[in-house]
Amino acid sequence: MNLETYYEYCLSKKGVSEHFPFDEDTLVFKVGGKMFALSSLSQWEKDEASVNLKCDPERAQELRAEYDEIKPGYHMSKVHWNTIALNKSLPESFVKELIDHSYELVFKSLTKKIQNEIIELEN
Repeated sequence: MNLETYYEYCLSKKGVSEHFPFDEDTLVFKVGGKMFALSSLSQWEKDEASVNLKCDPERAQELRAEYDEIKPGYHMSKVHWNTIALNKSLPESFVKELIDHSYELVFKSLTKKIQNEIIELEN
């Protein structure tokens, strides 16, 4: 997955906005004001791209055991976040599935009012 595909895929999801809350290097995608994906732009430039994605704790453990490219979240809660190395060995479809899972977890944690506001948005 390249940066443009990652960027466009995250932004294609309903109610998503991009932010740089930490510094000008760390691109953060939020839904309903909560983070679901973040990545260092300078790491993409160095061809060492990785993304931090929220994950169900049990599934996070399983993924880490199965894939060398998936580690506990860097600078994040190690229980709820994974860092996925995008070194081209993981299929793009699988990375998109992990992004979807992160988005859905965060979306489900939002209040019903905010969920309904997002659902009502035009694509």
